[in-house]
Amino acid sequence: MRRTKEEAEQTKQAILDAAIDVFTDRGVARATLEQIARSADVTRGAVYWHFKNKIEIFDALHEKLHTPFIERIMQGLEVEHPNPVDQLQTICTNLILDLHEDAQKCKAISLFMFKCDYSGDFEQCKARHNEKKREKLEAFEAYFARAKKQMTLPHGADPKVLALSVSCFIRGVVAEYLESPETFKIQQDVPGMMQLFFSGILTPNEAG
Repeated sequence: MRRTKEEAEQTKQAILDAAIDVFTDRGVARATLEQIARSADVTRGAVYWHFKNKIEIFDALHEKLHTPFIERIMQGLEVEHPNPVDQLQTICTNLILDLHEDAQKCKAISLFMFKCDYSGDFEQCKARHNEKKREKLEAFEAYFARAKKQMTLPHGADPKVLALSVSCFIRGVVAEYLESPETFKIQQDVPGMMQLFFSGILTPNEAG
């Protein structure tokens, strides 16, 4: 039974990997389950065993991409840290650096960043996917709220604004890397960029 479950998981993962390629090449709206099955080298029946339709596959890809990211952010909140902002910087830096070793994750992120169309049947996915964004922002905000409680933020700093700033900056860094990986030395450049950004937003303002 264990082997059967393992094989089922392998088949499911093969379908998800194939879906990334098919969605990227043909567009989410135009892609078919037949094309995904053929790309995964499985039958259509195998696809239907795991997923009811394209929307379920699309949601599964988003869930697989975002849930581990949010979980890693949340794990840092389980322990007290003398400098929550430094802690968040380290976590975010490592999450970006991990992309260098995960080509499939890069393809999935590129799909949702650059080729995702929430029109038609896929409009129903938008609210669910936005909920993940909200969870991410709340996790970021929690770090800054802790820092504010410790009085290590500049006077007047707003944890919610800082959380949104971090999210926007990370998105920009990742987008730049995915669009021009040949000119972006991620292992060398990202730590310094993150240090510059985090130190910049935490520079005490003149009123402080």
